[in-house]
Amino acid sequence: MRKATITRKTAETDVTLQLTLDGTGEADVQTGCGFLNHMLTLSARHGRFDLTVRCVGATGVDDHHTVEDIGIALGQALALALGDLRGVTRYGDIVLPMDEALVLVAVDSSGRGTLGWEASLPARKVGTFDTELGKEFFLAFTREARVTLHIRQLAGENCHHILEAMFKGFGRALRKAVAFDPECAGEIPSTKGMLV
Repeated sequence: MRKATITRKTAETDVTLQLTLDGTGEADVQTGCGFLNHMLTLSARHGRFDLTVRCVGATGVDDHHTVEDIGIALGQALALALGDLRGVTRYGDIVLPMDEALVLVAVDSSGRGTLGWEASLPARKVGTFDTELGKEFFLAFTREARVTLHIRQLAGENCHHILEAMFKGFGRALRKAVAFDPECAGEIPSTKGMLV
C-alpha cells in the first residue's frame, strides 16, 4: 500500500500525520484549528485518501505555524507514499463549484514543487481562521510534495465557499494525478525516465 507516516516536532508545533493514498476517504483530524480540521477532512473525503492528523501548536498566538507545518508534513507524506511515481497518471484537474464560488485546481506530480495561485479572498477571516493561510498551506505542501499545483478562483464572494472549493478540488485533482494508469503500469510518466 502507498502510505506514509510523518512526525514533525519544532519549537512551535508537534505534528504526527498518517496518509494512505489508496483509502476510502476516512479522516481523523485534530489540529487545534477547527476550520483547518474541516478543510483537511473535505480533502481526504474527496480525494479518497485516509488521513490522520494530530497537532499541538502555538494556536494561542495564531494558526500560522500549525497550518504551515501540517502542509509540510502532508507534502512529505505524499512524496514518500508515491516513491518514484512509477505507473501513476501524473496529471489531474477539476473545475469545482461550491455555491457561488468556482475554482479550478490542476496538479502535476512533476517532481518540482510549484504553486500557481490566483485568488481574491474578500474577507480576512472565516471565523477565527486567517484566509491568507489557505495559500500558506498549499505553498508548504507543494514545496515538500514536489508537485506543481495551480489553484485559480474563477468566481466567488463567500470566503468559506471559496476555500472549501479549493480544498475539495485539491483532493479530487490529486486523486486523479496519483491514480494508477493501467495502460502505463510500471512506467515513469516522463520522457526523461524520471520525475524531478
